[in-house]
Amino acid sequence: MKALVLCAGYATRLYPLTKDRPKHLLPIADKPMLEYVIAKLEDIKEINEIFIITNSRFFPQFQEWNKKLKLKRNVKIIDDGTTSDETKLGAIGDVKFVIEKEHIGDDLLVLAGDNLFQLNLVEFIRFFKKNGISIAVYDVKSKDLVSKYSEVKLDDEKRVISFIEKPSQPETTLAAICMYLFPKEKLNLINKYIEKGNNPDQPGRYIQWLYKRESVYGFVFSDNWYDIGDINQYNEANMEYKENLNFCSHKK
Repeated sequence: MKALVLCAGYATRLYPLTKDRPKHLLPIADKPMLEYVIAKLEDIKEINEIFIITNSRFFPQFQEWNKKLKLKRNVKIIDDGTTSDETKLGAIGDVKFVIEKEHIGDDLLVLAGDNLFQLNLVEFIRFFKKNGISIAVYDVKSKDLVSKYSEVKLDDEKRVISFIEKPSQPETTLAAICMYLFPKEKLNLINKYIEKGNNPDQPGRYIQWLYKRESVYGFVFSDNWYDIGDINQYNEANMEYKENLNFCSHKK
């Protein structure tokens, strides 16, 4: 299994912090945010290689950061060749780019590099092996919050029966986070999605398209999760991680 961490965005909502520095390398409790994600991946025996995709503007900074790491897994930094928010490939475009560039033919875990999570990846992978295409789902306990993410409805077998990106009138409090497990035999569907002219940016758009064509299952977790989207969320996460490095809260 390979892991792909998405770090190619320009995080304009975090300016000026991210004007000359990638969001994923901003410090949380005096440690780059991304290192919390990598530490989680390192604990998974199935994962034999980790890819991090970024853009040309921040590629040198990620390379310097990578040189200082002492990891058990090989971590490869990939430049997607873009230089601005206007020219970015988008999250799904970046997934396609890495699959083709690295000739990935293994099961693939895709996740955003700005999610601080306590989700048990061992259980998530076990769920995936049993069911197939799987997404991580979190109960945000507020319909207002769901409207900022992707609303998910599941049947009794945890199969996705509805997936709406940024719903205007959400009916549930279950939201998908940017963490997906794709079996190797289904990776070609990403090409199909993009070739049909679909939105390559918001990853939820792909899942919204995919569940209507393939069985997709939702792994619901209740462990702490923090999405770093703007300066307020960043400051809150930084404060709480400083108070307790093992505690992560999700608040808006």
